[in-house]
Amino acid sequence: MEACGSSHYWARELSKSGHVVKLIAPIYVKPYVKRGKSDAADAEAICEAVTRPTMRFLEMKSPEQQAILSLHRARDLIVRQKTQTINMMRRLLAEFGIIFAQGVGHAIQFAKRVIEGHSPELPQAVSDVVTDLSEQLLMLHGRVNWYGRRMTTVAKSEPRIALSRTTSVRLREWGLDMRKPSRPAGLSSAQTGRTQDRI
Repeated sequence: MEACGSSHYWARELSKSGHVVKLIAPIYVKPYVKRGKSDAADAEAICEAVTRPTMRFLEMKSPEQQAILSLHRARDLIVRQKTQTINMMRRLLAEFGIIFAQGVGHAIQFAKRVIEGHSPELPQAVSDVVTDLSEQLLMLHGRVNWYGRRMTTVAKSEPRIALSRTTSVRLREWGLDMRKPSRPAGLSSAQTGRTQDRI
């Protein structure tokens, strides 16, 4: 079955009925489509792709995994909306000679000053728009932080993440740190750097 919207749900349902379900990424199915986009052409391409001996299949996601993924997707949407709002404010204010420093933090501080009544001298209509965008920016910023906290809470209950953290702790207890490259005994960091440069 081609991995698309709702495919993981139907894969779980079919598995309950005793079927062996294999999910194929759309990018691996596309080369086998012989004609225009249609259900029949897609079905033929899937049947052709699944017979390939080197075909790679996707793992079926559990409801818990999809729940975590929904948080990531929603947060990604909110982050894009926040970036769009900042860019809109920057372009709008630039038309009146008002520039604030680059970075999300500076944009948030500017929006807070506007909400507190310290808005720059602008025509009333523009001032109303800037105030509305500032409120929207602060709201989106709060939503991004909420999703971050929610993802942290959910991740703590995910067995795979818990196993990864346990493994990292044990490696550090054994004097190993996978995040840093090991250095041969007797060599300083400067000597190691020169050795890596030669490599």
